[in-house]
Amino acid sequence: MAVTNFIPKVWSARLVENLHKALVFGALCNRNYEGDILQWGDTVHINSLQDITVRPYVPGEDLEEPEQLSGTDTTLTINHGVYCNFSLGDVDAAQARADLMDAAMRGAARRLAEDTEAFLLGVIRAGAGIRLTQAAGTGIFETLVDLKTTLDARNVPRHGRKLVVPPTVEGALLKDSRFVTAGGALAESALAEGAVARAAGFDIYISNDLDGEMIALTEDGVTFAQQIAKMEAYRREKGFEDGVKALSLCGAKVVLPDCVAVVTLG
Repeated sequence: MAVTNFIPKVWSARLVENLHKALVFGALCNRNYEGDILQWGDTVHINSLQDITVRPYVPGEDLEEPEQLSGTDTTLTINHGVYCNFSLGDVDAAQARADLMDAAMRGAARRLAEDTEAFLLGVIRAGAGIRLTQAAGTGIFETLVDLKTTLDARNVPRHGRKLVVPPTVEGALLKDSRFVTAGGALAESALAEGAVARAAGFDIYISNDLDGEMIALTEDGVTFAQQIAKMEAYRREKGFEDGVKALSLCGAKVVLPDCVAVVTLG
């Protein structure tokens, strides 16, 4: 039986590697709790402490009693799962050839990534704490500046701000001289990994999953966890081929709503 020598860890590693390369939103979220999930329904409790009060110090006077810290509990639930199941001829033969294994895993990863991105987008849109609409006649560059000002007013950290836009927005920015000349995005040599440009304090990424909107976020704003929970090979009952099936489980949560913004483009 050809599947006797199947090595699930090797196949899972190839699938995860190709899956990570295919993700846009998944790459911009934090994965602080990914190691805590194993199966469907697992939950992770994320505790956020309240702000600590700072009081003026007066020499000779007693200090105030220490304040009791309390926090809010946010639950990350692993509640989204999809699987792939495909025949591959001889699993052992594919396993012995890296090109065959990579081809199979790239195909599976591409479809899993499409589903993952759609799931993440739904979570982000529902949990965003900032919602803006581009005013009629306002250019894309001006919209970016307005978005930056809004985040500044919410005390969102300036470091690590990401902006995901559809290709049409990138095209509009490339036609704006403020974007492509000195001081503009393409004049800046240091870009975050995966970013195509930088403007108004944002590292800019492109996603074909967006149409008529832009999404800004920081890594701390959204937590995301994903695991290839199962990877198995089997002999097909109706046929003479080996099959491979994999189960992907994930969960996502907007934990800092003010660090996530959805901009509807007019």
